[in-house]
Amino acid sequence: MAASTFQETTSTATAGSGRNLVVVDNLVMHFPLTQGIIFQRQVGAVRAVDGISFFVEKGETLGLVGESGCGKSTTGRALLQLYEPTGGSVRFDGTELTTLKGESLRKMRRRMQMIFQDPYASLNPRMTVGDIIGEPIEVHHLAAGRKKQDRVQELLKVVGLNPYFTNRYPHEFSGGQRQRIGVARALAVEPDFIVCDEPISALDVSIRAQIVNLLEELQGKFNLTYLFIAHDLSVVRHISDRVAVMYLGKIVELADRKELYDHPLHPYTQALLSAVPIPDPKIEAKRRRIILTGDVPSPVNPPSGCRFHTRCWKAQKICSEVDPEFIEHSARHWAACHFPG
Repeated sequence: MAASTFQETTSTATAGSGRNLVVVDNLVMHFPLTQGIIFQRQVGAVRAVDGISFFVEKGETLGLVGESGCGKSTTGRALLQLYEPTGGSVRFDGTELTTLKGESLRKMRRRMQMIFQDPYASLNPRMTVGDIIGEPIEVHHLAAGRKKQDRVQELLKVVGLNPYFTNRYPHEFSGGQRQRIGVARALAVEPDFIVCDEPISALDVSIRAQIVNLLEELQGKFNLTYLFIAHDLSVVRHISDRVAVMYLGKIVELADRKELYDHPLHPYTQALLSAVPIPDPKIEAKRRRIILTGDVPSPVNPPSGCRFHTRCWKAQKICSEVDPEFIEHSARHWAACHFPG
């Protein structure tokens, strides 16, 4: 297959298949750095997300992985317009979200929800569980009175909690139970798309599998589409259909799950996968571990050319001078590298 730019491929897929629920084109999210107390002026910007493109198909789970600080959570929030993007396009089911304001955006948000990373911080401690789950139902005028109470109890049951816990407060629940409440709140408005922002990273290891299994069960039951943000590659491999790898504000590789894990093209993906433990001592003993040197550069002043070249063992002169194109090397397998494979 001739290499083609991601934008061309995305446009063709959007026009032809009609399967894409979310299409992101050249998304940019910069946070200004200002100086001065009275007369502030911008002296720079944190380039958290710096021109990324991808799509999410209806009913699938797209995993988004990378080191802390690479821009994963910012991407999820910019998709839902919780942050106003600096540039680029986000189309949800054919509607351009970046131009929506006020009531139009509020109505669209019913179809897009988020499960936050920290279940201890994302639930209002002064509200009962019934009020927390019932608030979005009330805001979007989906039910009131007894019908709303019945809906809240039904949602608690769906996520595996006692439906009669509606009058309890968040501090009366464990971390895993609080995250289930967060899932119930996201489901309350019957969304099509949910951004799962590291929903298990703050939980005990013994609870993580339960939440992942719950998310998979709910996806099958309600035909949900997920963007699953995580840094645990073994979890991403389990739950995702496709995986995007992010480094310093850029997506460096995107492929179907099996293809990416079996044939990683980008050196950064190869390094990440080499760190995932394999529960077979014979295979583990033969495997070559790739140790990256140095730290992730600052998103305030990222390196020229390929952003990974400062830590890459394959880097040559062109890597520090020319930013590699994000191109399709084989069917549904994109990578941004001058020396892939």
